[in-house]
Amino acid sequence: MTAILEKQNFRKRHDRLPKPSWLKVRFPSGERFHWIESQARKLALSTVCEEARCPNIGECWNSGTATFMVMGDTCTRGCRFCSVKTEKQPGPLDMEEPLKLADTIRQMKLGYVVLTTVDRDDLEDQGAGHIARCIRSTQRANPNLLIEILMPDFRGELNLVQQVIDSQAAVLAHNLETVRRLTPRVRDPRATYDQSLAVLKYLHENSSENKYTKSSLMLGLGETKEEVVEAMRDMRAVGVSFLTLGQYLQPTLKHLAVERFVTPEEFEDFKKIGEEMGFLYVASGPLVRSSYKAAEFFIEKKIRQSA
Repeated sequence: MTAILEKQNFRKRHDRLPKPSWLKVRFPSGERFHWIESQARKLALSTVCEEARCPNIGECWNSGTATFMVMGDTCTRGCRFCSVKTEKQPGPLDMEEPLKLADTIRQMKLGYVVLTTVDRDDLEDQGAGHIARCIRSTQRANPNLLIEILMPDFRGELNLVQQVIDSQAAVLAHNLETVRRLTPRVRDPRATYDQSLAVLKYLHENSSENKYTKSSLMLGLGETKEEVVEAMRDMRAVGVSFLTLGQYLQPTLKHLAVERFVTPEEFEDFKKIGEEMGFLYVASGPLVRSSYKAAEFFIEKKIRQSA
């Protein structure tokens, strides 16, 4: 009975919140899209584009951009916004993944790639060593490639964060995800607001001068404008260079419902506020995601110009 009532409430909520026109996208297709899809299947690679049900998947894959998710497709955490599968004890890591990943990216002939990961709290090093091997293997096979790594918080164990820093990715990212008040409701209990800020601070203070940090917020979960601005200030205070802000979309009935759809005008306002705060770049819009090709194009250009 409880499950039935939840579904009824969900339907009522979405009767009141029809998806606006600016969030409607075409169904993905195209030769390059299908090539990346088949390559991922053949080599048992996971893409966050699929796992997170990203609305930009067709546009990005057809333009030669993809975000690969290392350590498999199953996470040990259960954040209430995320569609990635979750288990307490996922299967063993694929020791061939660093080579498979490097070869796939080489064939794609990319200049910039984003690697993200699941959480593996069950492993002694939470997967930090495997992530570092994936980055190094990909870099060796693609010497001119710029790599962005979107990493876990490693439960705040900064020695594990350092292992990822030492792998020499060009952009070091970790997502704050939401505002302070909503963090306990939105994220797994092992992921806290202050812990994420501590990771971002450590990334900024312990990487070389030519490295950049990046973070992201989802909007539409019930946050106020003041809370978003406060979170942006907190990220700037710990040295975050690049910021993305996008609309949260509910993946399934089991996940948090959308409280409201933030308008393009509101996103533009946040972009201006962020730029005034001193972020080097702010990508802010309904379809913006933490891995977003417009932001990546800007970041790649900036890094290569300053090299």
